[in-house]
Amino acid sequence: MSTAPTSTDVRRHILDVAHPLFLSRGFTAVGLTEVLSAAKVPKGSFYHYFSSKEAFGQAVLEAYFDSYLERTNGLLTQPGTAQQRLMAYFVDWLESQTGDEAQSRCLVVKLGAEVSDLSDAMRSALERGTRAITARLARCIEEGGSDGSLPTSLDATSTAMTLYQNWLGASLLAKITRDRTPLDTAMKCTRQMLGNV
Repeated sequence: MSTAPTSTDVRRHILDVAHPLFLSRGFTAVGLTEVLSAAKVPKGSFYHYFSSKEAFGQAVLEAYFDSYLERTNGLLTQPGTAQQRLMAYFVDWLESQTGDEAQSRCLVVKLGAEVSDLSDAMRSALERGTRAITARLARCIEEGGSDGSLPTSLDATSTAMTLYQNWLGASLLAKITRDRTPLDTAMKCTRQMLGNV
């Protein structure tokens, strides 16, 4: 006997269905009717979970960052030196942006510029999420100074921000040019910065 889905399940299902739609076409091009049809959820149910499309967009971003940060935590806490863990994170980034699996593409790259001017709530969700990512990178860089795998001269916060900005920009350029060269260049710069030429 199957049990009825809980509120949390239905809400999560709607967010999960919207994610690939937003990744492929952006926020404004995807209507609520399309999301609800794909999710097989009535419109009234949608407004039980989200007060507006903007609140929905914010929730999609927050769910994306929750999942992304969980993956990041796994990569940055695995066995090995801090340098090895950081390189594993950036190898994962490279593979996720150059592979065939569209679901793994970066939602920040897809929606960042579009929604930051449309919605302060969505912009804030992006800012919180990216700040959480760079904080984790900075913590790992600090650990690298302690375990001797990274140069102690690196300022953890500014290095984390520089690396993240390089990779975000490279991901955007790779999308624009439909060429992985910007990502390969980001990897080369990352190896040099982290002393792993």
